[in-house]
Amino acid sequence: MNAGYKTCIEAANRCMEACNICYHACLKEENKMARCLELDRECAEVCSLAVSSMQRSSSFVKQILSLCAEICDACGTECKSHDYQHCQDCAQACFYCAEECRKLIA
Repeated sequence: MNAGYKTCIEAANRCMEACNICYHACLKEENKMARCLELDRECAEVCSLAVSSMQRSSSFVKQILSLCAEICDACGTECKSHDYQHCQDCAQACFYCAEECRKLIA
């Protein structure tokens, strides 16, 4: 595995965890936030794919990281629009992950 991926892998793992926590918490909110739930799932899945692609030095890693950054930005933007702490934490993790992904594809 490329040692340069370490920070991005950590960011993607934190983002995946934050998205899963946000997803579960959103399910319990009275105001069901369909778009937030959808993006939490998409983001967690693409972060998982990004981590595994970096771990195995996939020949598609740049494309996967590009997609990961795009979905993380979308999820972060959606979560930032909600006042719940779990959404704010998720937004922060998403934006950081997107930034780290973009560093590797620049």
